[in-house]
Amino acid sequence: MITYNPKDWFTFVFRFHKADTLRKLIPLILGISVYCALIAYLELNVFKLAENNHMKNISMMNTLLSFVISMLLVFRTNTAYDRWWEGRKLWGALVNSSRNLSIKLNAILGPAEDDDKKFFRRVIPMYAAVLSRHLQSEQTRLALDTEEHHEIAQLDSSKHLPNQIASLLYKRITRLYEQGRIKGDQLIVINQELQTFTDVCGACERIKNTPIPFSYSVFLKKFIFFYVMTLPLSFVFSLGYLTIPVVAFIFYVLASLELIAEEIEDPFGDDANDLPTQKISENIKKHVGEIFS
Repeated sequence: MITYNPKDWFTFVFRFHKADTLRKLIPLILGISVYCALIAYLELNVFKLAENNHMKNISMMNTLLSFVISMLLVFRTNTAYDRWWEGRKLWGALVNSSRNLSIKLNAILGPAEDDDKKFFRRVIPMYAAVLSRHLQSEQTRLALDTEEHHEIAQLDSSKHLPNQIASLLYKRITRLYEQGRIKGDQLIVINQELQTFTDVCGACERIKNTPIPFSYSVFLKKFIFFYVMTLPLSFVFSLGYLTIPVVAFIFYVLASLELIAEEIEDPFGDDANDLPTQKISENIKKHVGEIFS
C-alpha cells in the first residue's frame, strides 16, 4: 500500500509511480489519438462535411450518454471502495481480537513464563500471517519459518490453513480448561475472541471470492469504448484537430476510473493500492510479543 502526504499537491501532479494508470493506458491513448486524427482528417479535408443536423444529433447523444456513464462510474467506484474499506475494517477487527485474546490469556495464565504462553505468543500472530497468504492464494508453508513456528509442521497445506490455526488455538485452550487453568466463565470470554478470527476469515473470503458481476464489468468497458469512439464525430467541427488531445484526455479519465475500481475491488492482492495485510500481521506479532513479555 502506498503511503503519502495528502497535502502535497505538487508531488501528486508531477510525479508518476508504478501504480499510475497513465502508464497502463499509454498504448490505448495513442490508439485513440490516431483514430481521432484519422476522423478529423476525413471530415475536414476529404469529405469536407459541414455541421448538419446529423452531427447535432450525435452531439446531443453524447451529452445524454455522458450523464449515464457518469452515474455508472460513480456506482462502480463506490462499490469498489466499499469492498476495500470493508476489508480494512475486517483486518482492524483481527488486530483488536489478537490483542484482546493475548491480554486475556496473559492475565489468566499468570506472570510466569511457560510452554502455553510461548505457544500463544507464536500461534496468535501466526493466524494473521497465514490468513494474509491464504487470501493471496499462496502456500503459507513456504512463507513462514518452520523453526520459529514449529506448529506449522502439523498443518496440511492441501486444506484450509486459517481453520487449522484456529483449531490449534481451540485445542490448546480446551486442554487448559480441562487442566483447570482456565475457568468456565473465562472460557466464554475467550471464545468470543477466537470466534472473531474465523468470522474475519469468512468475511474476507466473501470479498475475495465474489467479484463484481462479469456482465456489469464487461458492459461498462464496452460503454466507455463506444462512447469515446463517437466523440470525434461531433467534436471535430467545433474543435478541429484539438479534438485529438481532448478525446484522449476524456478517455484517460474514464478508463482510469475503471482501472482504479478494478484494482481496489480485490483489496487482498499485491497491487500498490491493496491493503498491507503482511505489514498488519507483522504489527500483530510485535504487539502480541509485547503483551506476553
